[in-house]
Amino acid sequence: MKYLKEFFMLLVSLLVLNVWLLRFDQETIYRGGDSINMIEEFAVYGLSESTAYIIGALKVLSAIGLLVGFFYKKTIVPSASIMAALMCGAILMHFRVNDEAIKFLPAGLMLVSSLVIVYLDKRTITA
Repeated sequence: MKYLKEFFMLLVSLLVLNVWLLRFDQETIYRGGDSINMIEEFAVYGLSESTAYIIGALKVLSAIGLLVGFFYKKTIVPSASIMAALMCGAILMHFRVNDEAIKFLPAGLMLVSSLVIVYLDKRTITA
């Protein structure tokens, strides 16, 4: 189970860092509405550019917190919990603008993965 938790920690961290640091200005099939970059996507949801940067900072910090969790276990649950909450928000935004199902996929995957991390971490502590 330890390796499964570590797999999900790495998955969530790398995918989120990829999206927010490397693909921020790139078009993907997962962007909300007809947006071609992250700022336009937030505008589709009715959110400001400032909000995009705040959410991005929280996601990047949470992803880094998961990576730090490989060495300092106390960052795992808070980081995964914040990520899960942010992904719930992302899913709600996709619903809000009536996006097709494929656009929900990354946020859904990250939500489930973050919840698995929390579950497996809690299970390790009680076992």
